[in-house]
Amino acid sequence: MKRVFLTSFLLFYIMHAFCQEEKKVKQLDSIQSNLKRSLDSLLKGTPNDLNIIVLKGILKEITPKKPKEEHIGWKAKGKFSLLFNQSAFNFDWQGGGTSNIAGNAVVNYEFNYKKKSLTWYNKILADYGLSFLKDEDFARKTNDRIEINSRLGKRIGNGNWNYSFFTNFLSQFDKGFRFETDPDTDETIRVEETHFFSPAFIQAGPGVLWKKSDDLNINLAPVTSRMIFVDKEFTNVEGYEDGDYFGVDAGESTRFEFGGSLAANLKFSISENFTIENVLNLYSNYIEDPANVDIDYTFNLNVKINKYISFSFVFQSIYDDNATGAFQIRQVTGIGLDYKF
Repeated sequence: MKRVFLTSFLLFYIMHAFCQEEKKVKQLDSIQSNLKRSLDSLLKGTPNDLNIIVLKGILKEITPKKPKEEHIGWKAKGKFSLLFNQSAFNFDWQGGGTSNIAGNAVVNYEFNYKKKSLTWYNKILADYGLSFLKDEDFARKTNDRIEINSRLGKRIGNGNWNYSFFTNFLSQFDKGFRFETDPDTDETIRVEETHFFSPAFIQAGPGVLWKKSDDLNINLAPVTSRMIFVDKEFTNVEGYEDGDYFGVDAGESTRFEFGGSLAANLKFSISENFTIENVLNLYSNYIEDPANVDIDYTFNLNVKINKYISFSFVFQSIYDDNATGAFQIRQVTGIGLDYKF
């Protein structure tokens, strides 16, 4: 009896579902018929060429886009920027100011590798600028930086976390000077303080990487070794005390540090031609004064005017108590030429 009841119930359910489906089919046929009549009335009074354009646009909107295929292997991109600034004042100008010409060249080149869960990120940044002041015999640097970053990542599962190993090299191209006024002649003199590979910083260490995208990522390396290289000519001078020059002891040319580092990158677009990038690097030396964290923060704003011309604003703040006990601030603004390759 139970089987008969169950069979009857199933037959009733199937018939009810069939009737409902048939009802939906009739409703769909009615909607299609009404839609066809509406389209016929709309298209009857318009030219065929215009109808084709409209229909193509509709089909383009409703056609699902193919998912973007993930790039496998090497991928490289680069950008060269040249900024130029100039100010001029005549003899009778009462507002103050010194006529000057300044230029800044930046090369930013990336070459990255990706295959399955493995990523290898490499970036070279070269930045050099000079300013020429009226009535001065020496040019002054507005910036001088060469930086090489390399980071190997292995994704953990299917999320945004990765095992990582990073290396970083930082130095400068040209000599750096401290400008002073000669008390006897009142002339400006310069004293050399730095040059290429003095100082130079090399950091390396394993860690974990949280990577949402190439424009949003944080790398934490709690075990980081750091080497500082300098020229002995700066540590062998009379009266030099240990640590006066980037933390290096008297008569030495290297300094080893062991600590932890964090590198974060956030880049986003406010509009198609307006981008902002924030780059933050932190380092703490476990061996000596771990609370004195070295800070290197850079803010880049770029407004694309056309294909080759852009407006740039750069703000950089560095704190390293081995170099100086205060924040080092740099700011560059200008309109320049861009070339991507």
